[in-house]
Amino acid sequence: MIEIRIPELAESITEGTIAKWLVKEGDQIKKEDPVLELETDKVNLEINGDVEGIVREIAKKEGADVRVGDVVAIVDSAGHSAGADQEVNQGAHNKQADEKLINRTVHVPATPSARRKARESGIDLNEVKASFGPLRVHDVEQYRRESEKTEQKAVKQPYEQEESQPAERIKMTRRRQTIAKRLVAAQQQAAMLTTFNEIDLDQIMKLRKERKEAFYKKHGIKLGLMSFFTKAAVTALKEFPLLNAEIDNDELILKKYYDIGIAVSAEGGLVVPVVRKADQLDFAGIEREISRLSEKVRENTVELEDLKGGTFTITNGGVFGSLLSTPILNAPQVAILGMHSIQQRPVVLADGSIEARPMMYTALSYDHRIVDGKEAVQFLVRIKALLEDPLNLLLES
Repeated sequence: MIEIRIPELAESITEGTIAKWLVKEGDQIKKEDPVLELETDKVNLEINGDVEGIVREIAKKEGADVRVGDVVAIVDSAGHSAGADQEVNQGAHNKQADEKLINRTVHVPATPSARRKARESGIDLNEVKASFGPLRVHDVEQYRRESEKTEQKAVKQPYEQEESQPAERIKMTRRRQTIAKRLVAAQQQAAMLTTFNEIDLDQIMKLRKERKEAFYKKHGIKLGLMSFFTKAAVTALKEFPLLNAEIDNDELILKKYYDIGIAVSAEGGLVVPVVRKADQLDFAGIEREISRLSEKVRENTVELEDLKGGTFTITNGGVFGSLLSTPILNAPQVAILGMHSIQQRPVVLADGSIEARPMMYTALSYDHRIVDGKEAVQFLVRIKALLEDPLNLLLES
């Protein structure tokens, strides 16, 4: 019998949640076959069994939290079918599974029937107290009943005052738990402030309308707003390098490269894939990368490499109708640019006339520990100037 364990995943990932088993007990698997889908705080990964044989037992069910090194299944490497072989080996396997999966810390004296009952109920014998002698079935049953009462009390407790009101308790996904922790940490560990401005997108909208067909015909992709904002952000970051920095204890790391994170909404929460070397890409190159990464997020095929690093982030709440917001820092980055809905608003022009223009409120959240208010305001004003004069943006980028 061979154990399938959670392998080393990446330096920053040590645990996850079993989102889905891709095999079932009795299945014949090969070394290259993925056996389960693991949900981590960053991405979902397929885990290979790296063994040939028959899956004799799935030790961790879907929804179970696991860490690197945990045993999740037992495979009979000598097995060829899920029929007779399974019957012959079941007794020996049960004993091994008991020892490896339930009592991996200290050996607990228990009868075979008690061990079987504990395995079936997912109970760790180390937590069960014996009434006398070795643990027996009734000891396991008593522990299970007491545990169920405790769980039921915990579930009902918040609603004791309003039992007639409908409510549902749903476990947060690992990604959502991590997002929650990181957002709270970002607010607690950084001196975060936000400055606002508004941008007249009239010239960009006209340029996109005039060039969209030719651009698509030449590059095979649409000319969107994100490439303009990415280009403007990179140009401004070069002029205000502290917004492209990172704090490391009592030192500042001034990054001389421009890997721009683009926030993308996914089913399990916000994901920020990174457009690498954005300063070296043209408009079409940026649009292609954003499209490629967004598709991977939607299809849940985004990889760790797609999310690593990032020196500055752009988030667009406007796609959901947000008029104004204060984006939270994507630590350890020290600044994030927020885009919002485009609305036709009256604008007083230089000659005193009033005209309806496509206007967008923008927000820049920054870490005041290293970025002064003056610098943050000037950074956002620079982005405004670049976007209101796209020809100037093309020349400077």
